Amino acid sequence: MSVTHRLTAPAPGWTTDTDVVVVGSGVAGLTVALNVRRAGLRALVVTKAMLDDGSTRWAQGGVAAALGEGDTPEQHLTDTLVAGAGLCDGDSVRTLVTEGPDAVRRLIALGAAFDRGEDGDVLLTREGGHHRNRIAHAGGDATGAEISRALVEAVRRDQDIELIEHALVLDLLTDADGHTAGLTLHVMGEGQRDGVGAVRARAVVLATGGMGQVFSATTNPAVSTGDGVALALRAGAEVTDLEFVQFHPTVLWLGPEAEGQQPLVSEAVRGEGAHLVDADGVRFMVGQHELAELAPRDIVAKAITRRMQEHGTDHMYLDGRHFGAEMWQRRFPTILASCRAHGIDPVTEPIPISPAAHHASGGVRTDNRGRTSVPGLYACGEVACTGVHGANRLASNSLLEGLVFAERIAADLAALHTAGDLPERVVDVGAAGAARPVPLPAPEARAEIQRLMSRGTGVLRSAASMAATAEGLALLAEQTRAAVAEEKPADPRVETWEAANLLLVADALVTAAAQREETRGCHWREDFPERDDAHWQRHLITTLTASGGPVSTLEEP
Repeated sequence: MSVTHRLTAPAPGWTTDTDVVVVGSGVAGLTVALNVRRAGLRALVVTKAMLDDGSTRWAQGGVAAALGEGDTPEQHLTDTLVAGAGLCDGDSVRTLVTEGPDAVRRLIALGAAFDRGEDGDVLLTREGGHHRNRIAHAGGDATGAEISRALVEAVRRDQDIELIEHALVLDLLTDADGHTAGLTLHVMGEGQRDGVGAVRARAVVLATGGMGQVFSATTNPAVSTGDGVALALRAGAEVTDLEFVQFHPTVLWLGPEAEGQQPLVSEAVRGEGAHLVDADGVRFMVGQHELAELAPRDIVAKAITRRMQEHGTDHMYLDGRHFGAEMWQRRFPTILASCRAHGIDPVTEPIPISPAAHHASGGVRTDNRGRTSVPGLYACGEVACTGVHGANRLASNSLLEGLVFAERIAADLAALHTAGDLPERVVDVGAAGAARPVPLPAPEARAEIQRLMSRGTGVLRSAASMAATAEGLALLAEQTRAAVAEEKPADPRVETWEAANLLLVADALVTAAAQREETRGCHWREDFPERDDAHWQRHLITTLTASGGPVSTLEEP
């Protein structure tokens, strides 16, 4: 298999070599880099912004693992399977919950400081879908920032891990046998390298995070434009479960015109006893699920959306006034400061909230070692679909997934290296081969893609709404092709490459979501309101056709 499509871009003007190139600097990417270095392999980390600007640092709630007295991996497995609504891969989940506790302990040994009680034990709390207190947190509500700090410091201490910051990955390089041989990237005018270059490598690990920027309102940072999924699709890889985008139920509502990254109000606030209420103060989750406000996220997001429709409003409220000022300051200092910065004081008033795009349960399809369908290409973290999340991610399983499967990728690469099965690959970095260049949309297409996706393929979906989205996306693609035909193409640069990635990911997501004619997990079809296990308890596998359009195929039962 060779790369089938590539972004329109200048030929690489510089090259460098390594053993393993890791794309992304969140918990998954940095864990891979540290572990392959311990195995004696050279590692190079490519990150789109600064090393500590990955999505991990935005995680508030914590990392889930069976660390507490009375808790077991089996109980964690059960909660994960329930949240995943019949589409979790049982072996992957068992790997996660059994290897997870030791992975967290290794993270602590590396220097991550989790909150502890007076007895010195790690403090644990609950979040939606969990029947046990198993969420370890740091800095109250700054867990991701602490994990990121510890990993970044460890990476910076290792002088043999090479870094390229401010770099957007473009496309995969493959050798004559179709095996991964590196990648192309664009460095945004920083450091010793500039412009488009190439990294030759024995293996590539995608840890590029999510694709939340495909929607108008998201908790994801601005860099989360689906670059890894788009690269994998263009390289001929399989992606799966793209239709299952989790919308976080409680995101700070900043008004009807708010766009881009929105402040998260962690599920841990509900875990500590805050209530979801409407404008009349009615707790509308009571009676809807045995866990009320702590039901799985898809159930809570749907309940909030229904209540908003019933009341003709665009937000509900999260009431934590009974916590008192001291608890807000001690347990949720980040959220308290964020709310007050926007003129809301949770100590004295309910917090206005609404759902926003948060986490992609699907992504680049991998096996239990992080291997994708393209030889030599690995994926982990949110960009990957390991089968752990199924149709709906269980709260705080994502950081754990990043840790566990990053370690498994590093172990697989180390074993291949030891066995002599990780040879250097020969590739002509300047040759595009038979890959078709992808025309680049104008930068303003990004906002239109986000509006189309939010309007027709958000929390609520139907055949009609998604057909409108698909029509709008097709029009953008046609306008892009017309501009090229008229010899007025958009310039190849970061903004147009990101727009191309977003357009491809949006198209692939809508293709899968329109095909899945049922409601399951965080995929909610108004026209197919019931779950249909007889036909749909299977995965949709999405690839690109020869013409560059996505097609989704239902896997065999």
